Amino acid sequence: MTEIVDQIAARVGIPAEVAEKALGMMLGFLQREAADGPVAKMIESIPGASDLVAKYNGEGASGGGGILGSIMGALGGGGIMGLGQQLMSEGLGMGEITSLAKETIAIAEQHAGKEVVDEVVGSVPGLSQFV
Repeated sequence: MTEIVDQIAARVGIPAEVAEKALGMMLGFLQREAADGPVAKMIESIPGASDLVAKYNGEGASGGGGILGSIMGALGGGGIMGLGQQLMSEGLGMGEITSLAKETIAIAEQHAGKEVVDEVVGSVPGLSQFV
């Protein structure tokens, strides 16, 4: 996962720590919002992705993602706009978020295949306009 995070950080132009957290948040969002079968296959295909999702999305009672993450989780995640707000709270601008989304999808396609990723993206309302 470190190699993937470093690759995304370099391409987007953000620190690796921010890229790691943002990637975990994005994958967690997809896990919550996308069709279960395709998104599970996609996350399982990316080395280390399941651990990253757990680390930044508070699976179980851990409450990860900080106070804002906990609030957004309690409110049902807020959809794609809620994810955008979470990422902006990490200091990312819209251009960086868009680049990050595209890089995340590209990595997912490398590991899970375009067909699976297309199913995931197509199952989340409004996501296709960002990737």
